[in-house]
Amino acid sequence: MKTHTPSPRQIPLDDAWDVVVVGGGPAGCAAAAAAARDGARTLLIEATGALGGMGTGGLVPSWTPFTDKQRFIYGGIARHVFETCRAGMPHIAPDACDWVPIDPELLKRIYDDLVLDAGARVLFNTHLSAVERDPATDRVNAIIVTNKSGLSALAARVFVDCTGDADLCAWAGAPFQKGDADGGRLMPATHCFIFSNVDTGALAAGPLLHFSNPDSPIYLIARDNKNYPLLDDTHICHSVLGPRTVGFNAGHIWEVDNTRPETVSDALIRGRKMAAQFLAALKEHCPDAFGEAFLAATAPLMGIRETRRIDGDYTLTLDDYIARRGFADEIARNCYYIDIHWAKDAVPLDHDTQNAWEQSCMHYGAGESHGIPCRCLMPRQLANVLVAGRAISCDQAVQSSIRVMPACLSTGEAAGTAAAMAAQRDGDIRKVDTSALRLRLAGAGAWLPGLPAGLIKPNPLNPTHQKT
Repeated sequence: MKTHTPSPRQIPLDDAWDVVVVGGGPAGCAAAAAAARDGARTLLIEATGALGGMGTGGLVPSWTPFTDKQRFIYGGIARHVFETCRAGMPHIAPDACDWVPIDPELLKRIYDDLVLDAGARVLFNTHLSAVERDPATDRVNAIIVTNKSGLSALAARVFVDCTGDADLCAWAGAPFQKGDADGGRLMPATHCFIFSNVDTGALAAGPLLHFSNPDSPIYLIARDNKNYPLLDDTHICHSVLGPRTVGFNAGHIWEVDNTRPETVSDALIRGRKMAAQFLAALKEHCPDAFGEAFLAATAPLMGIRETRRIDGDYTLTLDDYIARRGFADEIARNCYYIDIHWAKDAVPLDHDTQNAWEQSCMHYGAGESHGIPCRCLMPRQLANVLVAGRAISCDQAVQSSIRVMPACLSTGEAAGTAAAMAAQRDGDIRKVDTSALRLRLAGAGAWLPGLPAGLIKPNPLNPTHQKT
């Protein structure tokens, strides 16, 4: 037996990368794939053991709509991921685009292939631990990460923060916003789960189990919840994931802040108990569908809707959303509705929360969308960092719209493409030619009004890129 004696050593430095992406959710996967596609030596670090974030580890059961009822709004890598996932689910219509269910195991493999086929490298079970920023240049020189090898430093020309919580930016000292304008209240979290052995025929034939239907049993359960005390609101959505298998995005857990681990730990415990109570309640109130069902899985990840939002070179506002505003430097379009889940002390006092919520949603009409400027991806006071996903620069109302997975994929692809362009020079993100960036994104399939789309279809990845 060989004896190993630990010895003091300096933190090793890995400086082999042009672009390092932190966070392997939809935004991070798209960013890493896009950067590697365009020739950048790219590393993606992910804290868990799988890519995909909320669609995989979070068990969110369906995609939000990919179209504006007239065209695909989220093109390029976003459309590639969506259509590949849809094609692998035989019970889904081949032309379905709105609220399409997600097979989380299939989606994990799709993201693996997306990132690796582009030529990027992935490190799982690796956590961001610290950030080294040069205050004289506003450049992040390196990040410190932790995994089973211990501490190590990663240097790159450009970093892309796809943590969802703007951890890299915040720890580098960049300014950010958090919560609403009235005390920083955060939207509640949701812990998703899966039931199996459900009679999906009976489920389809019975009362629609959805919070928009006043005849849904969830209203009775929430009103008379003596037996199910954790089920105190009517939020419930479901999707049939496969044979006799149903995924749920249901319930709210308030006062959860993903930047405070103790609140997330408490929420995960509560969420698992809520899933069990949902099963018991549905067995009682919908026995035809759920009488023989069992709880197959609760999500490893808590469903977090918001935490930090960077202060960027431009802040997208509700006025921009209402005006359907376009921008000269827009790198993506978005058409999802305003979807604010109220903080607990902000729920309307008249208890008619469903009507009040629907009035607040601001649904767009067919063919309507707004632009997302590249400047929203550029954090103030950082020269070589881009941000993608739910933490881009916007107010809380707009964040409730752009936080969904299709938009995260689109901003991720834009950030990764811009990072590769910046890395070809000195890493300064503000020297990127946004006109050239927009042409590159449109060529890869992004829909940007006025630009020819899809010059590199159907595969958004560069098939000539040599893996390293």
